[in-house]
Amino acid sequence: MQSLCKGRYLARLARTSDDLRAAQRLRWLCFVARNGAADGPDGGGLDADGLDAACRHMLVEDTSTGRLVCCFRFLPLAGGGDIARSYSAQFYDLSALESFDAPLLEVGRFCVHPGTQDPDIIRTALAALSRIVEENGIRMLFGCSSFMGTEPALHADAFAMLRARHLAPRRWLPRVKAPNVFRFARARLSGPPDARRAMAAMPPLLRSYLALGGWVSDHAVVDPVLRTMHVFTGVEVGAIPPARRRLLQRAAS
Repeated sequence: MQSLCKGRYLARLARTSDDLRAAQRLRWLCFVARNGAADGPDGGGLDADGLDAACRHMLVEDTSTGRLVCCFRFLPLAGGGDIARSYSAQFYDLSALESFDAPLLEVGRFCVHPGTQDPDIIRTALAALSRIVEENGIRMLFGCSSFMGTEPALHADAFAMLRARHLAPRRWLPRVKAPNVFRFARARLSGPPDARRAMAAMPPLLRSYLALGGWVSDHAVVDPVLRTMHVFTGVEVGAIPPARRRLLQRAAS
């Protein structure tokens, strides 16, 4: 994919080991440092795992400063038969997706620098993601969407809205695999969700996916190390509303 510039932001693929290190550093700031972890002696704390070598990495930079403000990694799969290679398969039983007979794309480690607030950053990242989808004939996007904190009560409105409006179709529904999960589709939640609080509590990428017709697993996996709860999230490209699809295509052009 060629670089994509939107206003002051440039989205480009990581090309060097320094690029990858910068992405891993930003991930550390977003996912690890917020839990109070001390930085390394050289000030170079990194979030890295074995899947980094198999993935491509997208960087979004502020062209006025050269600062990395957003990144994500992505793993193309030829079809559902390759689903076991994904990061998500460590936490969810994805056997239902093994019959998906078209290219898929797992998107992970999506993060925005904690010192930035500009919504154009996410718009630029989504435009880059849309271009990847179009260029590779992707028919389903998927990944894990993380909520901060491990207490379900903190996200009661969000979970209630997901249960009421956004559960996965039964034919693709992920099953429980992780040892520690919150089955929000079965839980007793206090009344109907407050839509404003629910949407405010959603991770930004999950909000974007839901606007595209995305769906989630019926349970959240509790990660005590990163102190998060995450839901499996899928978007079937063919089911994206036509108006939204046209907007994404224009943004990616």
